[in-house]
Amino acid sequence: MALVNADRIKSELKTFDIDCGDDILDKMLEQCLCNRLQGDGIVLEWVAFSTTKGGLELSLNTLEQFEHEVLNKKYKAKPAIAKREESHNRTRDINSLHDLIKAEEEEESLLDSYSTPAKGSQKRALTTPEHPQSKRSAALIASPGLLLCSASFSPSVTPSQKYSQRGGRGEVVSTFGAVQGTRWAGRKGQTNAVQLELLEGSEDSLINNYKYMFQRLRDVRNVLTEKIEELGEELRTNFNIEEFSPVSLPAQVVVMEGMNTSGRKFVASKLFEGVPLPFYSTPIKQEMDMDIPDVPEQLLVMVACGPYTPSDGLTFDPLVDLINVIARDRPDVCILLGPFVDSKHEQIEKSLVTETFDAIFSRCVGSIVEGTKGVGCRLVFVPSQRDVHHHFIYPQPPFILPDLSKDDAKRMTLVPDPCTLLIDGVTFGLTSTDILFHMGAEEISCASGSDRFSRILKHMLTQRNYYPLYPPVEEVNMDYEKFQGYGQMPLSPDVLIVPSELRFFIKDVIGCVCVNPGRLTKGQVGGTYGRLLIQRSAPSIDGKRVSPCVAGQVVKI
Repeated sequence: MALVNADRIKSELKTFDIDCGDDILDKMLEQCLCNRLQGDGIVLEWVAFSTTKGGLELSLNTLEQFEHEVLNKKYKAKPAIAKREESHNRTRDINSLHDLIKAEEEEESLLDSYSTPAKGSQKRALTTPEHPQSKRSAALIASPGLLLCSASFSPSVTPSQKYSQRGGRGEVVSTFGAVQGTRWAGRKGQTNAVQLELLEGSEDSLINNYKYMFQRLRDVRNVLTEKIEELGEELRTNFNIEEFSPVSLPAQVVVMEGMNTSGRKFVASKLFEGVPLPFYSTPIKQEMDMDIPDVPEQLLVMVACGPYTPSDGLTFDPLVDLINVIARDRPDVCILLGPFVDSKHEQIEKSLVTETFDAIFSRCVGSIVEGTKGVGCRLVFVPSQRDVHHHFIYPQPPFILPDLSKDDAKRMTLVPDPCTLLIDGVTFGLTSTDILFHMGAEEISCASGSDRFSRILKHMLTQRNYYPLYPPVEEVNMDYEKFQGYGQMPLSPDVLIVPSELRFFIKDVIGCVCVNPGRLTKGQVGGTYGRLLIQRSAPSIDGKRVSPCVAGQVVKI
């Protein structure tokens, strides 16, 4: 039972224009606690009783009459066996037991205030070094596995049989770069924090929620026109084109050379490919006696994308397994992309969960934080439009977690979708929206023998934004004014993370290492996650940019 208080009762009484003093509120609070009623329940019972008696005035005397004629007969007359059956029907998982004990202890504390000190002192022994916490309470210390017990979220307490019987755990299904003899482990730990920042800057980020669903068609037109002109000018300058003019409505910004002799058909003879943005580079101080380290620094980044539960139940076993992998490999950075509470999950669609979506998400994040506390890795959380508890808009604001402790907040970075991160001098482009699937479905022709994924990824890099598709698919609610500011690539990322329903991969596309880590679960069975080992060589004396050396793997969970 949720904790009831006098303010809640007073608020419910005001709904019926009933005013009362503190003594009456205390009496009604006592009746709530003794009869296990909520504030709205006691008020509704009183209003019904008062109406049947011709409109009794609320007072201490009438409350005693109300207690004698209604509460004692209706609530205290339940046989003990009914109470045992009600308790038995509750889900017997570690979280519900913990909540029950906590609620009972808080309830007893309130009841103590209505009893004599002698009576109250018998309720519960004090916890001191000489008299430690009881074994029952001590056994309920939260752990990732216990916090994510399936019974906490759903009436179905049976774990997914197909997931538990999966094969190939830990099998490497895709590789990139030199991975032979590579030690897949982090280097930083708790003492030396990884340098991580959002390239857009705090003042330009989507930290603060924004109003959407108010955009006008002319604003959309202005954004698209400005983007077309910007890309067109880059192409014109790069290929030394004298002039060009539009031939149809915009869908992909390209430059073609050809003739339109009839006035009805443009016959292209040459296609100019798009030009990607430059990569990130830092000014390197040129000193003749500068020390150049012999051994390159190593950075291990782990990437996983939701959903984190199988489709046949809300068991978070895949997430628990991922936390165990993080504890084993000790990565420097762990990037976790949504959905965390998947709107497409069968039990969520059918409203079978027994907790609020926010509560499920908070418990999920809390388990990740607790389970990785001893590892010391930085955690990056990226929302998804499939997160049922979050904003359904693109670009998407980051999650808000106000209850984090100061130490936990230092390890966590909450970013929008999409975003560009700088991690120890290496740039990462991140988006949880399935642009690969959306663009792949819109292709009308392709060159024979060309790689489909590389082709789509090249569009992203040359169009210089994280969603180069117009119009967007129906499930993407695009805010074009925000997209103009927050959906563009500020530079070509060294690593581009693009999770998708399509097959996992790691590949090089015009100098950018593109990764689809797959999803941690695929239906009722386990999926995959990705890990990247990045080595930065010593900078050259002439100040030129040195590309990071990246090795990657996609691994079965």
